Amino acid sequence: MKVGYEFSKESCEDPVMKGELLLLSSVMFLLYVVSGCPERCHCHSFSKSVDCSQQGLVEIPSDLPPQTLTLHLQDNEIHQLPAFAFRSVPQLITLNLSNNSLSTLDPGAFHGLQHLKVLNLTQNSLHSLENRLFHSLPQLRELDLSSNNISHLPTSLDKPWENLTVFAVQQNQLQQLDRTLLESMPSVRLLFLKNNLWKCNCHLLGLKLWMEKFIYKGGVTDGITCASPDTWRGKDLLKIPHELYQPCPSPPDQVPSPAPQPGSARGAAPSLPEDRSALAECELKAKPRPANLRYAIATFIVTAVVCGIVGLMMLVATIYGCAYAAVTAQGHGGPLAPTNQPGKTAGKELLDSPAA
Repeated sequence: MKVGYEFSKESCEDPVMKGELLLLSSVMFLLYVVSGCPERCHCHSFSKSVDCSQQGLVEIPSDLPPQTLTLHLQDNEIHQLPAFAFRSVPQLITLNLSNNSLSTLDPGAFHGLQHLKVLNLTQNSLHSLENRLFHSLPQLRELDLSSNNISHLPTSLDKPWENLTVFAVQQNQLQQLDRTLLESMPSVRLLFLKNNLWKCNCHLLGLKLWMEKFIYKGGVTDGITCASPDTWRGKDLLKIPHELYQPCPSPPDQVPSPAPQPGSARGAAPSLPEDRSALAECELKAKPRPANLRYAIATFIVTAVVCGIVGLMMLVATIYGCAYAAVTAQGHGGPLAPTNQPGKTAGKELLDSPAA
C-alpha cells in the first residue's frame, strides 16, 4: 500500500508540474505577443535581441519590443533615419545598420538611446556628419563609419566622445582630419584611418604630432598613407620628417593687400581671387635636408681664413706701395714736392740763384 501511495502521489504531481510549465509558457507567449515582434524579424526573448537583417526593409520597424538590447538591421535598403527613429527601443545597447543605403541622418535620429554602446554604420552612402548627431549617445564605446563617402568630419563632438574606445573611418573620402576631434576622444585605443584621400601638406602636421603621441601611449592605428601631393604619394605620414613641413599661410582675412602696380589707377582696389580658400592652400614641397652643424662651422672657419688672407694681402700691397713711393722719392734727391704749387717753386729758384 505504501508503494501504491507513493506511485499515486507522483502521478498526481506530474500533471501539476506540467500545468505550471504550460502556464509559464503561456505567460511568455503572451508577453511575446504583447511586446510585439515585427513580421519579418526574429525576436529572441532570452538574449533580448531582434534580427531584422536581409529582409529588404526600407525603414525602421515601428513595433520593436521595448526591452530589446541588440538590434540587427544590416543588409537592408534603408535610405534615411528620421528623428527619434528608435524611440521604441530605449534600452538598446548594440545597433547594426551596416550595408544599407543611408545617405541622410537626421540630427535627432539617435535621440533616446542613452545606453547605446556599439554603433555600426559601415557600407552606406554617408557624405558628412553633423556634430549634433551623437550628442544623445553618452555611453557610446565603438563607432564604425568605414566604407562610406565621408569627406568631412566635424571638428569636435564634445562630451559624447569621452567614452569612445574604437573609432573607424577607413575607406572614405577624407583629405584632412582636425586633431581637435581626436583630442575629444581621451579614451580611444583603436583608430582606423587607412584608404582615404589624405593630403599630406601642412594641414596634417597637427594630426601627425597627435598620432605620434597616441602610439607612444599605447594606442593602435593602421596609419595614414598619403594620396597627394605626388612627392609623398604612397608614403606613411608618420615617416615624413617634421622638417619638411612648412607653416601654413595666414587665413585669407589676414593676408596683406598687394602693393599697387605702377601705372594703375589711383585708389583702385586690388583684385582678389574668387576662391579665397585658394590663398590658404599650401602644397608640401621637398627641400634639402638642413646642413650638418659641424660642416657649417667648418665652412664658416674656412671662409673667415680666406677673407683674412685676402685682407692681409691687400694690407701688404698697400704697405709695399707706400714704401716704393718713399724709396723713389729719395732716389730723386729729396721728398716729392707737389707740382701744382708754382709760388713755392719760384721762391726756391730765387734762393738758389747767386747773389747779384
